[in-house]
Amino acid sequence: MAAPATTEAFSLSYSMFSLLLILFACVELGDAASAVHVYRLIQYDLGGVPLGSRISHLNHHAASLPLDPNADLSRSALLLPLLDLDLSFLTDYITNKKPLGGLVILLPQKLGNKFADFGKHVDLTRVKSVLNQLEDLLVHAELPYPVYFAYESSTFDSLLGDIRGKNFSSQPATSTNGGYKLVISTPEAKKLSPPTISNFQGWLPGQKDGDAEQLPTIAIVASYDTFGAAPALSVGSDSNGSGVAALLEIARLFSRLYSNPKTRGKYNLLFGLTSGGPYNYNGTQKWLRSFDQRVRESIDYAICLNSVGSWENDLWMHVSKPPENVYIKEIYDGFSEVAQDMGFSINVKHKKINISNSRVAWEHEQFSRFRVTALTLSGLSVAPEFLQSTGNLHDTRKSADEKAVARTVKLVAESLARQIYGHKGKKLDIFADGSSLAVNVHHIQSWLDLLSRTPRVAPFLSKNNPFIAALKKELSDHTVEVHVQNEVLDGTFTFYDSTEATLNIYQVAGVTFDFLFLMVLGSYLIVLFSFLVITTRGLDDLINIFRRPAVRKSKST
Repeated sequence: MAAPATTEAFSLSYSMFSLLLILFACVELGDAASAVHVYRLIQYDLGGVPLGSRISHLNHHAASLPLDPNADLSRSALLLPLLDLDLSFLTDYITNKKPLGGLVILLPQKLGNKFADFGKHVDLTRVKSVLNQLEDLLVHAELPYPVYFAYESSTFDSLLGDIRGKNFSSQPATSTNGGYKLVISTPEAKKLSPPTISNFQGWLPGQKDGDAEQLPTIAIVASYDTFGAAPALSVGSDSNGSGVAALLEIARLFSRLYSNPKTRGKYNLLFGLTSGGPYNYNGTQKWLRSFDQRVRESIDYAICLNSVGSWENDLWMHVSKPPENVYIKEIYDGFSEVAQDMGFSINVKHKKINISNSRVAWEHEQFSRFRVTALTLSGLSVAPEFLQSTGNLHDTRKSADEKAVARTVKLVAESLARQIYGHKGKKLDIFADGSSLAVNVHHIQSWLDLLSRTPRVAPFLSKNNPFIAALKKELSDHTVEVHVQNEVLDGTFTFYDSTEATLNIYQVAGVTFDFLFLMVLGSYLIVLFSFLVITTRGLDDLINIFRRPAVRKSKST
């Protein structure tokens, strides 16, 4: 009668032991697993040349600087906080095409004038400088490994602390010594079809003594899309969200004047929001090409607004024609007169366009190629290089000051009004603060907020995007004959999908743990085998299994 009770007790012990073993394995092997949202470096081809990150999936052990100069990083994913980034180290790896398993760059949570990270106060100027160099390096290189951006967090703080504390900095973690594994399970990126870009235009027709089409036209234009190292983070608050916000406020102000026949000017006002700005202002070129020749010839001049949200005392007027040109001089004098009244200065910078070179530095240069007088107002004194300053990682909401945009709006609106209504040389304040025609800073702020929440890289901004609908509605509220022109971006660029992913972080055990676990598992199997033999065949049979059989001697003949 005791045998069944013994068997039952042993079975219970076996079950409990199995459960403990499974729990032990799960806790040790799956310890510190966490998931973090990450943003992938752009992948694109330019004229058939592959650039950016060419791989999207990641499955390597985590490592961080400093590292032994001779360390093999082909199976390691470098985890680099931006503020600790050694650009010379990274430049050496990229330019010399050294093998690397992957790269995860940690961005500060807040890009304010000053912020605290790891107990250090860091200047925004330094952050901008590092990010500009980093983006320029990454965007213009072909990287045969996954590159992602993420924001610093307590998860990464703990991870970096463990990596450095366990001496994985001198030699990367491997399957031998354990550590952490970074895993991104995402399919390989696929080519996108040529993106559709959308241009918007709206009119405020002038006073119709005769045919309004015969009136001269002044165009106010801004490009609204972006390009950056991480498409999902490229919001371009200053470049060129500030230009878009300024244009919409100027349209609102003049719609109030033009809605009343008594204050409608003898100029047509044309408002244009163009796409393809980072890509040689391709949308502007297609928009101008779509104009009837009479419309193009009616344009007295065009004012292009670019990066007007971060200037303080000096605003720049960039032109293709010499400053001595009678039309340029007249426009400049009008701006200077208003700027002087407002307490700042306008600087003019001339850059002649090269007709034989298709590359344009400013949006107004596309107008110049169609023989239309144009200029760009910008807080930038120098034109950015190709694919630079068009939505950088540091160009967030804190980079665009609504007050700077409001001053730009008042400058443009006052100078236009004085010309339209024949008040040049008179010290009038048509858009005086507190009046019914005052610049609405809250309107500017709301648009800057929206633009700073909306990544606007053309291939990932479809014509059915709610933001596109919002732009059209806003322009329709203040202008008439609103038209949306959808065009295909010229085929120099090929883009790939997969811009965001989830990074899984796992703590993995080294060989020592694997050996101990194997010992425990082996002991468990031996006990289980012994139990099964005893309960089914008896103790004697178990002993006989391990007893050395007797050697039989053969009989001699």
